[in-house]
Amino acid sequence: MIPEKDHVCLLKRSLYGLKQSPTQWYKRFDVFMIKHDFLRIQYDSCVYFKQIPNDSFVYLFIYVDDMFIVAKDMFAINKIKA
Repeated sequence: MIPEKDHVCLLKRSLYGLKQSPTQWYKRFDVFMIKHDFLRIQYDSCVYFKQIPNDSFVYLFIYVDDMFIVAKDMFAINKIKA
């Protein structure tokens, strides 16, 4: 479909490269993590944790475009990655 000369497009989502893109991505990621029972650490908004059934924890760290998952149980890590 070729746009008409006098028409404009309404964007429903932010575009990569815009100044607000990282903020929009983080907001969406935060909602996703909270829906999956993770809690955000009070002092650092890039660290999430979740208590798993064997009374240990899974930690998820975000740094720029990297994500680190730390846990004692490899099964828990694989479950989160899936």
